[in-house]
Amino acid sequence: MTDWQRRVAAFTQRHDLLHDPATHILDLVSEVGEVAKQVLLSTDYGRRAPQSRPQLTDELGDALYSLLALAESCGVDAGSALDAAMKKYERRLAGRGEAGSG
Repeated sequence: MTDWQRRVAAFTQRHDLLHDPATHILDLVSEVGEVAKQVLLSTDYGRRAPQSRPQLTDELGDALYSLLALAESCGVDAGSALDAAMKKYERRLAGRGEAGSG
């Protein structure tokens, strides 16, 4: 488990914020939507290179918190999940030259 996940786990426990996975996934989807909105605004809807915006940093933090809270509510070690994903992408890049699932 990552230090970040431990911090989120302690915070959610301390403030009684650990909920069922369905609640956390809805929160995550909402936060990812907010990230998308900030990216669109920072690029003027794709018309320019991204501009630095404090709101984007804020929303990325919210999305990361939501993802780690979801992992915690599902009993998933986020660090192990990330390690496995990185290995999977390495294999795909080595085998096919791309990281996507194809």
